[in-house]
Amino acid sequence: MALSLISRGIYRLLFICMIFISHLCNGFYVSASYMYTYSAGEHLYVKVNSLTSILTELPFSYYSLPYCTPSEGIRKSEENIGQLLMGDQIANSPYRFRMNVNESIYLCTTHALNKHEVKLLRQRTRDLYQVNMILDSLPVMRVQEMHGMRLQWMGFPVGISQFKRDNDYIINHLKFKVFIHESRTSGYEIVGFEVVPCSVIYEPEKMMKRHFHDKVPSVNCPSDFISSQPIREQERISFTYEVEFVKSDTKWESRWDAYLKMESPRPWFSIFNSLIVIFSAGIVFVILLSRVRGDLTRYEELDKEPQAQMNEELSGWKLVIGDVFREPDNPKLLCVMIGDGVQIIGMTVVTIVFAALGFMSPAARGMLLTGMIIIYLLFGIIAGYVGVYLWQIIKGTSAGWRSVSWLIACFFPGIVFVIHFVLNVLLWGNNSTGAISISLYFILMSLWFCIGVPLTLLGGYLATRSEILQCPVRTNQIAREIPARRYPSGLLVVGAGTIPFGTIFMELFFILSSIWLGRFYYGFGFLLMVFLLLIVVCTEVSIVLTYIGLCVEDWQWWWKAFYASGSVSVYVFLYSVAYLVFDLVGLSGPVSAILYLGYSLIVAVAIMLASGTIGFITSFFFVHHLFSSVKID
Repeated sequence: MALSLISRGIYRLLFICMIFISHLCNGFYVSASYMYTYSAGEHLYVKVNSLTSILTELPFSYYSLPYCTPSEGIRKSEENIGQLLMGDQIANSPYRFRMNVNESIYLCTTHALNKHEVKLLRQRTRDLYQVNMILDSLPVMRVQEMHGMRLQWMGFPVGISQFKRDNDYIINHLKFKVFIHESRTSGYEIVGFEVVPCSVIYEPEKMMKRHFHDKVPSVNCPSDFISSQPIREQERISFTYEVEFVKSDTKWESRWDAYLKMESPRPWFSIFNSLIVIFSAGIVFVILLSRVRGDLTRYEELDKEPQAQMNEELSGWKLVIGDVFREPDNPKLLCVMIGDGVQIIGMTVVTIVFAALGFMSPAARGMLLTGMIIIYLLFGIIAGYVGVYLWQIIKGTSAGWRSVSWLIACFFPGIVFVIHFVLNVLLWGNNSTGAISISLYFILMSLWFCIGVPLTLLGGYLATRSEILQCPVRTNQIAREIPARRYPSGLLVVGAGTIPFGTIFMELFFILSSIWLGRFYYGFGFLLMVFLLLIVVCTEVSIVLTYIGLCVEDWQWWWKAFYASGSVSVYVFLYSVAYLVFDLVGLSGPVSAILYLGYSLIVAVAIMLASGTIGFITSFFFVHHLFSSVKID
């Protein structure tokens, strides 16, 4: 009866959560930048970010190429931890506008390009590197109408390649379009920022007679390569731009809609796919609960019979009652992984909820990653408490809790540090802005040891002061022999991961596309719903496999319950490899592939710890409740 109530409660709670989250799925955001009203003629300053490419995933500094520099010198903007980890390098630029003043401006003419600069420009052009600019926290967008469809990209290319003739042409003229909304007070708000990139050939002798920010006649973008600026040695390149201000009805609060617009109903298909999987798993789960209730009913009838006759009729999971809570292999490692799993789950839930409610706006670059780090550190107290609490249940004593707490604080962060350090060496070797500095390593280590470790130790200490859950049955001194099975149990455990994977693989595609194809991901309402469905499926899968193992007298269920749902990470990593092979076919060079696989491995380990923890904790309470319901002397 209790199990039936639990199952009905889970599905009712899930249904209520889905109704609530459906209102979040359209997504809204709380902007991290404040609205600023500009007066007519007021100066607007454009900033530049790192050059990025979906072919290499190696960001580089904007000023690593021979572009015009601002007269006051290059000044980098202050960046948060998230921006530094993502490889952002925001700096000032020579591009400056005057509010609501349309004009065409000359910037500079470069010196004669040398062999190294030509090689670098051609390489960046052929690797499809994009120039990223920012105005009033809005990234520049390139828009093009094609076959009746409006296509839009973030940034604009460094250049254009004519592969048939092995020629490359640099983008040296930009036609900006700034959309402004006239406020009720006398002023304007910036609500859009678009660009049309052009390659225009100039006469360097005439252009060099002009001064910085002189006005020049407006030009049209050439329709052929004959009038475009080639990238050749000893070539002098002149850079110009023009800006047009367009009044728009778009309000400042809605200016990010153009960037976050969802043009496909596929996320709803993701939810539908997850519901099908959870419905199928739910049927099996309900059948299991019916059988468990039947077993408990028969136990109540046997309890009224003499003990000798009762022992003769015992079978299945009832035979392992003296071994089911026997200490598992590597108990310390299990406690450490469960503690880290709880920490990752807490970080994930809080981050997704905050993002779904709009508190992590894309306008605040790096806020999502910075928030994840801070939340993860704060959840160290919960991780230490859960890991040490489980250690005391297994051992029956608090001796050794300090070493458990230290391992919890260092296990997953240590794995991430080792993998990231190897990848960072590759980024250092390529002079990429994605490489983090020694000073940032020092900051991260300080956060780790000054916040994460103390909170984890505090959580472990609090667990030693808590009343421990007692096992409902005594453990025999001699372990019961596990009967031989026709097939290895590990095969069933690994195969069970396909069910949770079926819940998330559609959403996983959108996440990978947003990370590796340079798109904004804002469907956090969908992600929260899929995560809740994943929790339910992991619960069902682990409980079912645990019960099946107990029925065949296999009392070593601890690690199997963890890996039954944790094995979904294997399929996530394999899917990431398949995405690399079939969707990132243009990814060039072994360094880019190693970076991709390295980050995918970190994600897979995190998913294993989180999903495995969900399955283990629910299976533990299932086994505890099951054997608490029987009475055997």
